[in-house]
Amino acid sequence: MKTKLCLLYGGKSAEHNVSLQTAKAVISALDLNKYEIHPIFISMEGRWIKGPQLDAPVEDVKALQFQDGEEMAPNALSTSIAPSDSEGYDMIFPLLHGPNGEDGTVQGMLELLNLPYVGNGVLASSAGMDKVIMKNLFAQAGIPQVNYTWFIRSTWQGNPEAAYKQVEEEISYPCFVKPANLGSSVGISKCTSREELKAAFSEAFQFDRKIIIEEGVKAREIELGVMGNDQPECSVAGEIVPKKDFYDYKAKYEDGDTALIIPAEVEGSIYNEMKKIAIDSYKALDCSGLVRADFFLTEDGQIYMNEVNTMPGFTPFSMFPLLWKHTGVDYPTLIGKLVELGLERYQEKQTIKHTM
Repeated sequence: MKTKLCLLYGGKSAEHNVSLQTAKAVISALDLNKYEIHPIFISMEGRWIKGPQLDAPVEDVKALQFQDGEEMAPNALSTSIAPSDSEGYDMIFPLLHGPNGEDGTVQGMLELLNLPYVGNGVLASSAGMDKVIMKNLFAQAGIPQVNYTWFIRSTWQGNPEAAYKQVEEEISYPCFVKPANLGSSVGISKCTSREELKAAFSEAFQFDRKIIIEEGVKAREIELGVMGNDQPECSVAGEIVPKKDFYDYKAKYEDGDTALIIPAEVEGSIYNEMKKIAIDSYKALDCSGLVRADFFLTEDGQIYMNEVNTMPGFTPFSMFPLLWKHTGVDYPTLIGKLVELGLERYQEKQTIKHTM
């Protein structure tokens, strides 16, 4: 019997288009002999639109943006429909990036509806989405990181000069300014002067009410894929070598203007330390299913955890599936493993008592 897999994608987020690309790639990777693919498109306005069951890959993401399909309320996914029913789903796969999808909001809804889903739970998703909270948790766990500070919009608006001065005193230049709750390099700027810092604050605050400023270090960008629940495992290491000054949104998703080196050339001792830090970070956020762990590696061998991404993309340019491919797990198998991990976690949660 085929697994009825419901894909959630799109969403009210600046990463809406990234989600569409992820959905297209995942659909192309799924084995139609094993899975029934049931797409649900979430528009930029927040409308949930149920599309027809897919029996073939799609050539263009426009085909996934249903406008005339059946509009539905999110709670229509409820377990009031028995999983064995022809209308029911065996597993929900949220292919959502950024706020209103990757941040624990959809995960919380699925928990309330008692539905099995792929990927991280509420806490890991929300903490992993907010870079400030994530870095604070990493600091408590003793994870090595670059220096950072953060601001909310009202504090900056109340005294912008004090904010700029604080950055210059605590972080210095070069530094990176980022929205706290976005990924995919949206709204990120590199700053080497006060003027660039001012522009970067204005840019980042367009996308979030909270921003984070991180110390810029001269380092290689190394990434590991992490997969599992209570016993996570790591992939081989990969390296990002951007042709531009840093790995921005356009290089990631539009022109592929970057080189991905897999496996990365790192010493065995460095790789083993990265694996340890990646798994420690995974457990610090109570992750499940998958993350991509991003590191900085300096010339003198210093390792810094940059961040983890709790729903890395599956686009043709994405690092996460490529890392696992070079580890011996091909794309269709990777999808299957993630579905199995989601079911494993769901079944464990069903054993928890809710009465005395």
